[in-house]
Amino acid sequence: MDINEVKRRMLSGEIYFDDNEDLRAEQLACLEILYDFNETRPSQQQKRGEILKRLLCEVGENCYIEPPLRANWGRHTHLGNNVYANFNLTLVDDGEIFIGDNVMIGPNVTIDAATHPIDPELRRKTAQYNLPVHIGNNVWIGAGSIILPGVTIGENSVIGAGSIVTRDIPANVVAIGSPCRVFRPITDKDRRLLPGEE
Repeated sequence: MDINEVKRRMLSGEIYFDDNEDLRAEQLACLEILYDFNETRPSQQQKRGEILKRLLCEVGENCYIEPPLRANWGRHTHLGNNVYANFNLTLVDDGEIFIGDNVMIGPNVTIDAATHPIDPELRRKTAQYNLPVHIGNNVWIGAGSIILPGVTIGENSVIGAGSIVTRDIPANVVAIGSPCRVFRPITDKDRRLLPGEE
């Protein structure tokens, strides 16, 4: 299959086969950039930011990702403004991952846009398909959570630590568990007064 057709299928949800040598060469080039990012020193914040902009598809203002970062590609991930991700973020971004503004991501989180057919014959032939992941503005994803392909998380929601998100989560809720389910809405009772606001 022609590389352009494979790349089209990667971002369309259609099945494709991960056996194209040109595609693998492109992925290797992305992984070389990722290696450079992970080898930066803590004092090299500006360099990290520059490499991140080469690695990812989009990077908004004031984004910070703590190494080590793992990614299948990098170039299929879109970051909004003010995104913070703690160490060991894994981006299985064979398909597109969209992360909104003011998103906080705890350590050891996996965001997965890639999957494989259940049928063993197709899997044996390296068949794969990808479903985009959308994380809304002002979402907090707790440590150790896993976001699966095709999931959308609505704005302002909180995903509890260790959750496995297998389906869409609406806006303005706390959701926890495996599989992740809505626990309760976010209300005014969740507001903590800052000093001087009493």
